[in-house]
Amino acid sequence: MNINILGIETSCDDTSAAVLRNDILLSNVIAGQAVHEAFGGVVPELASRAHQQNIIPVVSEAIRRAGIDKSELNAIAFTRGPGLLGSLLVGTSFAKGLAAALHIPMIEVNHLQAHVLAHFIKNTPDEHRQPQFPFLCLLVSGGNSQIIKVNTYNDMEVIGQTIDDAAGEAFDKCAKVMGLGYPGGPVVNRLANEGNPKAFRFSKPHIPGYDYSFSGLKTSFLYTLRDALKEDPDFVEHNKADLCASLQTTVVDILMDKLLKAANDLGMKEIAVAGGVSANSGLRDAFREYANKYGWNIYLPPNAFTTDNAAMVAMSGYFKYMDGVFCSMEATPFARVEV
Repeated sequence: MNINILGIETSCDDTSAAVLRNDILLSNVIAGQAVHEAFGGVVPELASRAHQQNIIPVVSEAIRRAGIDKSELNAIAFTRGPGLLGSLLVGTSFAKGLAAALHIPMIEVNHLQAHVLAHFIKNTPDEHRQPQFPFLCLLVSGGNSQIIKVNTYNDMEVIGQTIDDAAGEAFDKCAKVMGLGYPGGPVVNRLANEGNPKAFRFSKPHIPGYDYSFSGLKTSFLYTLRDALKEDPDFVEHNKADLCASLQTTVVDILMDKLLKAANDLGMKEIAVAGGVSANSGLRDAFREYANKYGWNIYLPPNAFTTDNAAMVAMSGYFKYMDGVFCSMEATPFARVEV
């Protein structure tokens, strides 16, 4: 029997809807919000209003592209949290209304767990490149930097996480200081490919265990610019590529050092990466290098599944549907939670 799951994702500033037939992706539609670029970051009130405008056309288009009728849906999976409450309310409310109208169950999804489970989405039935349980997953994005031990789809243990800023946040804030705009991560990545990664040295934290810290790196980067600008007002413009390359290398080194420690301590070779920063080419190159050096089996998500998307929500929903795990109409969104 085929199971059609509609996924809805509205945790931040992307409105997304996707349809999965079992674990095969039929459609994945994403509407971004350019309005935030002028503010250098996501404005929650503007985000929720944009979701209200986008949710109906995005869901309709996802169902149309899937080649099915809404009456063929078996369940609706929606992101309950964590995220921006106003944005989550739009997706949650829409999911409730549509589920009630179609008389089908609802499935709540943890946004962070969905990123991890994006590795199980298939574009064709003959794809068999998924991690084997248990595996380690480095989850890195603008709001999260975590090392997760994934025992099963519904049993994930955070063994390390940032104690202050996330890796993606470090990229964005350093990019903002250089006047590169928002979001800064992709611009840093592009310029890093043109620069010398050893041109500048920035501070690396010494945090015990598997936890991360990026606040010291940001301070070190800021002080480097402050001191250099006193001598050369055009320092950033003259050294933009080298600054980005050195910044990216430092962030990747910090991430990989702790991941290697966790993998060695736990004796694990199945290693995955997920989240928005997993699209970074420097991080992907590091994963390939470590795979060759340490014998890891690595799993890099397609770029389409690195940023927030509803396909990963539908995938998480499919796992829960098969176990009969549904939620009630009383479910309310939440802003913060660990995996």
